[in-house]
Amino acid sequence: MSQPTIGLLLVNHGSHSATWRQALLDLEARVRASILAGGRVRGIKTAHMEYTEPSIATQMKAFDQEGFTDVIVVPIFLTVSPHSLDDIPTILGQKHDAQVIQALDEEKIERYTPTARTHMAPLLDFSNTLQKNILRRSKALSRQPEKESLVLIGYGDETYDKEWGALFDQVAEHVKQNIGISEHNYGWCGHIVRYNPAETTKTISAALQKRDAAVVIPVLVAYDEMFQKNIIGRGIEQVEGHQDRVLYKGDAILPDPDIDDWVIRITAEYANQIGGASNGKPRDNSDITQPLEYGK
Repeated sequence: MSQPTIGLLLVNHGSHSATWRQALLDLEARVRASILAGGRVRGIKTAHMEYTEPSIATQMKAFDQEGFTDVIVVPIFLTVSPHSLDDIPTILGQKHDAQVIQALDEEKIERYTPTARTHMAPLLDFSNTLQKNILRRSKALSRQPEKESLVLIGYGDETYDKEWGALFDQVAEHVKQNIGISEHNYGWCGHIVRYNPAETTKTISAALQKRDAAVVIPVLVAYDEMFQKNIIGRGIEQVEGHQDRVLYKGDAILPDPDIDDWVIRITAEYANQIGGASNGKPRDNSDITQPLEYGK
């Protein structure tokens, strides 16, 4: 059996912010040479799930037109959500839930079932990159950890609120064990709180009832003026004494060399598995959404 022609699709949520989108294109640029040097992956593209082109459908059509037999899909998402479990598989023709299809159609998100086989890699929380990222950024802001509380502000998700909370607790505990901060809490800035800066204010104010200062970290994939500046930033401005008591930098998870390295390694692992499957072993679609046991 002939060797597969493997492509890599880096999928992100998408944003109206050009700054946000550029951060994801920069991720592709940083990993491109290393991934292509491995020899198995022949092409790399980035796709935005919504809001803007190039979309998932657009990029998968291009992979088909270019003759790729297999595409590794690496979602640059923090943790489980309807996007990762329902929307992306539906866009790729792997799922056919009528409600999800209707919602995608209403948002004018194109669905496309590719000829190439698709192989879905795990989300970022499958590795330990997020813990290391938040620890590094917290250390950079912290001044007197014994007097500070850690506050994590993320997008949030109504459907998987428990899972998001568990992830943030896990990340916070890692920071606390390594930096000396003993208190933490978290809040949301996305649709779950209707993009209301007052929710950030409330979360930080609660932290300041227990400690003299708050180290506030935006747990967001990339920088978007709407979130780091207009929502979280304005929420901080409403905190009493914020100039002296709130330690904040409007940054994001990206760029991060550890995430670059994780994308390179997980892509290589999938590419090696796909390449091995071509040596006399029939390839089918029965396991295309099952992640490898990687990073644990």
